[in-house]
Amino acid sequence: MSTKVKSPDNLPSKPGVYIMRDSTDTIIYIGKAKNLIKRVKSYFREKLDRPKTQILMSHFDSLEYIVTNSEKEALILEATLIKKHRPRYNVQLKDDKRYPYVKITNEEFPRVVITRNISKNGIYYGPFTDVGSVKQTVKFLKSLFKIRTCRNMDGPCLNYQIDLCYAPCSGNISKEEYSEIINKIDLFFQGKYSTIVKNLKREMAEAAENEEFEKAAVIRDQIASIEEIMEKQFVDLVDDDLDQDVIAIAQDEDEVVVIIMPIRNGKIVGRDDFLMSGSQYDSSSEILFAFIQQYYGYNRHVPKQILLDEDIDDRQLLEEWLSDLRGNKVHIKVPQKGVKLRLVKMASKNAEIIKHQKKKMGNALIELKKYLKLERIPHVIEGYDISNISGEFAVGSKVSFKEGKPNKKMYKHFRMETPGPNDFAMMEELLTRRLKMVDSDPEPDLIVIDGGKGQLGMACGVLEKLNLTHIPIIGLAKEFEEIYIPNSSRPIIIPKNNIALHLLQQVRDESHRFAITYHRKLRSKNIQASSLDNIPGIGKKRKINLLKEFGTIDNVKNASVNDLAKIKGMNQKTAENVYNFYH
Repeated sequence: MSTKVKSPDNLPSKPGVYIMRDSTDTIIYIGKAKNLIKRVKSYFREKLDRPKTQILMSHFDSLEYIVTNSEKEALILEATLIKKHRPRYNVQLKDDKRYPYVKITNEEFPRVVITRNISKNGIYYGPFTDVGSVKQTVKFLKSLFKIRTCRNMDGPCLNYQIDLCYAPCSGNISKEEYSEIINKIDLFFQGKYSTIVKNLKREMAEAAENEEFEKAAVIRDQIASIEEIMEKQFVDLVDDDLDQDVIAIAQDEDEVVVIIMPIRNGKIVGRDDFLMSGSQYDSSSEILFAFIQQYYGYNRHVPKQILLDEDIDDRQLLEEWLSDLRGNKVHIKVPQKGVKLRLVKMASKNAEIIKHQKKKMGNALIELKKYLKLERIPHVIEGYDISNISGEFAVGSKVSFKEGKPNKKMYKHFRMETPGPNDFAMMEELLTRRLKMVDSDPEPDLIVIDGGKGQLGMACGVLEKLNLTHIPIIGLAKEFEEIYIPNSSRPIIIPKNNIALHLLQQVRDESHRFAITYHRKLRSKNIQASSLDNIPGIGKKRKINLLKEFGTIDNVKNASVNDLAKIKGMNQKTAENVYNFYH
């Protein structure tokens, strides 16, 4: 429970957390202290040196505090409260929920899934900023170790039939054997690749000794696959025992870019970047402290060493807290020479590059505002497109860009109800359906549609019907990259090498990609559902066997009656049914 006071004189001489509020009772700052009364009294001096303290105290109205047993407990509580309340004058790690985690589920036979939500169940790794890379990694691990992907274990499925799963649902693998596989995946995400390879080589030798040559061959292929992916993705360093995170920052006017490079078993295994807000009045030491405090914690790997490019205040306190999280000693170091210094410089250089990229993206939005004569910077841009073949499987897509970058959680697919082919009418339906959702999906700062004056006129009609004419809208004609705006007969031409045009092209191309991907998916599903499933005598097992043997529907169509009859579970009559169906 917190205790509310008006004056710092009433605070105890104990460790704890203090919470400052303004006249509207809004929390504006949260801090920790080894001695509450001494720390908080420093805010009430007649002369305040730091601009941040001056601004903070100009809004101060009341104070409350929570006593803790130690300064370390105060550190943990401070981080928790900052994340919960997000006070205006605290340096904050921007919410990383947009980044996915890899989760090993807490089940008898666990699965490996990608998720953006964290609960107390399961083991988590991440967050991962490169979504495409993490999807490829999970797909690779699933196929390599043949773990289950189904939610319900209700009998062998297609994955088992095509040798992508051991089918624990039918007892083909024991719980102990399956746990060993999950342990290998756990080691993989911890970066202990050499340990996995070492264990696999031992298992391969044992299998060969027991004359289990098929098993030995499978393990041999697993070793080769892991060594190949290690060679492609990771940078080798000298020391094989390194378990470090290298952290560097690059400060801008309003935000700070933080780069973290994890090193596991002497290999750089990736690079993540984060933003810290509310940092314009803080020193780099304070920013680094706040990042470490807010980054490490629940379901986050804590390395043996953290390398920084400068020392920080209260380093010993952070080391004690991190050591508790890890279970053994953690050191925070500022290297002065050798490989570690080069790593820190590499991270600093990356942070500067990311900072300039973000600044460049901001400049693209400013350029766009200038060329399109918009009233405000288009922080949220939406692109729309239609995809169909002669009106069949018609779909619409909405993509969203926030601050010049794809915001995929706001992407949306639509199944078109308008009969076709009629792209104009379908686009009208798409825009109408999307813009009727502005209560749950806020309106954008700019709409981009693929097309010229005709498409733009239709889209403006939709905005008029829905009383949304205040939303800026443009048509981007592909042939000459001309930009059409409402109430103007002449297109706007943005120079080809201009970053504003490149951003519009990216929005247009992404909406097209998203639409056509969904269209192909629907078409593929329809082909699979409308052919084999409609043939007399072809049930689930025969369908699986045919696909396993022939690979695709087209190969089944081109097979002879004799070839079809040879498949497991088939007979002459059903083979003739399949052949006659396609011929």
